[in-house]
Amino acid sequence: MSVPHKALIVVDVQNDFCPGGALATDRGAVVAAAVSGHLRAERDRYGVVVGTKDWHIDPVGHFAPDGVEPDFQETWPVHCVAGSHGAEVHPELDVDLVDAWFLKGEHTAAYSGFEGHLDGAETGLADWLRGREVTEVAVCGVATDFCVRATALDAVAEGFTVDLLSDLCSPVSEAGGAAAVGQMAAAGVTVV
Repeated sequence: MSVPHKALIVVDVQNDFCPGGALATDRGAVVAAAVSGHLRAERDRYGVVVGTKDWHIDPVGHFAPDGVEPDFQETWPVHCVAGSHGAEVHPELDVDLVDAWFLKGEHTAAYSGFEGHLDGAETGLADWLRGREVTEVAVCGVATDFCVRATALDAVAEGFTVDLLSDLCSPVSEAGGAAAVGQMAAAGVTVV
């Protein structure tokens, strides 16, 4: 029986963030498969499961200009362009286990799933979760030190109780991931 007040947020498990992608993390594909395994075994722990996607159309200032090296903090290589192969969910993540998708970063930089909207609607993630009486969220996905961190911190700011499923995350760098986990824990996220 599912826990109606708890949601799982699966952050940005997309081809461009997995090996072979434009902005790959080392463990992206492993995380995609592990999240699917977790959901097959533990789906009844969650009332709802949502996924987020980077979905860039013209994210002003987010992509490094042509001929300029990205700084990998504020500017990035072109990635997750709306409708492209890189923006698709990695094939190891079973999309049938996800109830709703939230798109972010279409016309501006966006890291947190709470900056996005429901695919095909204007509803934001916080309102969508509250509309389903969710009070607790677990967060996992890619990348620990950027979009996972931003999503977890915004979940805390929105008043949700937050768990980080750290084994189901992939960082850009080990040092960055460790720093992000420390920052999340200091903000009140329970690291599982």
